[in-house]
Amino acid sequence: MLTMEEALKHSSTRFAAGEIVKGRVIEVRNKEALVDIGYKSEGVIPGNEFDDIKTVKVGDEVDVLIEKLEDKDGMVILSKEKAEFKQNWEKILTICNEGGRIAGKVKSVVKGGLVVNIGVEAFLPASQIDVITPKNLAQFVGNTYDFKVVKINQERQNIVLSRRELIEAERTDRRQKLLADMVPGDIRKGTVKNITDFGAFIDLNGIDGLLHITDMSWGRVGHPSEVLKVGQDLDVVVLDVNKEKERVSLGLKQKMANPWAAIETKFPVGTKVKGKVVNLVPYGAFVELEPGVEGLIHVTELSWTKRVAKPGDILKQDQEIEAIVLGINRDEQKISLGVRQLESNPWDNAEAKYPAGTRVKGKIRNLTSYGAFIELEEGLDGMIHVSDISWTRKINHPSEVFKKGDEVEAQVLEVDKANQRIAVGVKQISVDPWDKIDELYKVGDLVSGQVTKLASFGAFVGLKHDIDGLVHISQISEERVDKIKNVLKAGQEVNARVIKIDRGDRRIGLSIKAANYSNEQLKAEQAVLDALKPGEDLVALQHAFDAVDTDKS
Repeated sequence: MLTMEEALKHSSTRFAAGEIVKGRVIEVRNKEALVDIGYKSEGVIPGNEFDDIKTVKVGDEVDVLIEKLEDKDGMVILSKEKAEFKQNWEKILTICNEGGRIAGKVKSVVKGGLVVNIGVEAFLPASQIDVITPKNLAQFVGNTYDFKVVKINQERQNIVLSRRELIEAERTDRRQKLLADMVPGDIRKGTVKNITDFGAFIDLNGIDGLLHITDMSWGRVGHPSEVLKVGQDLDVVVLDVNKEKERVSLGLKQKMANPWAAIETKFPVGTKVKGKVVNLVPYGAFVELEPGVEGLIHVTELSWTKRVAKPGDILKQDQEIEAIVLGINRDEQKISLGVRQLESNPWDNAEAKYPAGTRVKGKIRNLTSYGAFIELEEGLDGMIHVSDISWTRKINHPSEVFKKGDEVEAQVLEVDKANQRIAVGVKQISVDPWDKIDELYKVGDLVSGQVTKLASFGAFVGLKHDIDGLVHISQISEERVDKIKNVLKAGQEVNARVIKIDRGDRRIGLSIKAANYSNEQLKAEQAVLDALKPGEDLVALQHAFDAVDTDKS
């Protein structure tokens, strides 16, 4: 029964659908509660609209929304949830107008974000959860946070929240305070926020600072990810603060002593050191002597004798090696190292070991267009120039005489220590047949030989004593010869007469057509040659024979 006071109170209550009124629980059942609102009939509220129906007691007061004054049974239809929603919605609208900050509990994860209970359900996009969008949204479920209301759709009763904007506002306040207090040399705690190719951005709890890759370690760092991970906590040193641009430069290696400070004492020039090959480049190899200290072995310092094309031919990545310190530049943090200095330089004794005139033996190691290289000993080669292969033959390429692996004997001509070259010759181990040419051949001699080479102007014939004779095209036949190849072939045996000896060109002029000449005919042929101007016939036999051919035509 209602008291007189309650009856008077309810008599003034407006009962209409959509209104929120107070009611009193008069009976609690298993799945519902019976509520009296002072109307002519009671109403029923389903048990699922309470947090726990078992905690509801007779006499409890609740705010309810009248959905309908009478159903078919004459009962009032009430809703506790709809009353709360309407009250909270009105409250939220007021808060939004006052600044939009409200507390709420994360209810669940949905596509694209979270559902938050702020009295009513609101949507929190994933991008608005934190400064960095989290990957695991489930970690926020069940937690209570402050949010900013960023969008309200009254028609759809839709609310969008942001936690990130509140965090950024707080960070702005902290950033200003940090910039005011921060000075170079400070050590600050931070968290790795982002990693790039050139460094990492460190969150200092209010402002981001740049930790450049060159300030991460005194040693070599290929990529910042080798040293840091996103989310990692660390202490950093403040190197510079630009308050106008709100930029902070940070360092990590500055927490440790500079290994280059006493580098001359640690690694004096001339001392032997040990290290590990950490990088191979076209011009040399970098060797780590200790963390933060590397030295460079230039490619020219790898061997005294070998011409190293690339360091990888001798050294390997991560190889432990010994070297000699050649030089130190502390300001530029550079150390020059050498490997060849661990051994004696064979060129120091080359002049004494191989004086000019010494006969040597060795195998042909390599052939080039200008000569052949003979291995005298490990690391020392002698070079035989094409002009020093034969006294008598014109050699265009050493492959005409030699092949790789051939054992040859030669004579040392010169040792050039400065340029690390030893010139040797093959022809010098024998007597130059032209020194005694007058004893070997005379004009008029009948000789035989084999055609060795054909040219447009004539043919070369190999004679005894390794001497070549030249048969000009005019001296092949009494009949005119247009093309040598039509008359002679390489390897063909021929008889000829010596008609001219040219010391200047070191050639002997031959005549096949004069092989059967009488002495009178031969003298006539010689007279034609002798009639040439002095010196003209000494330029080249080819010219001489051309002149002979012209005179006869």
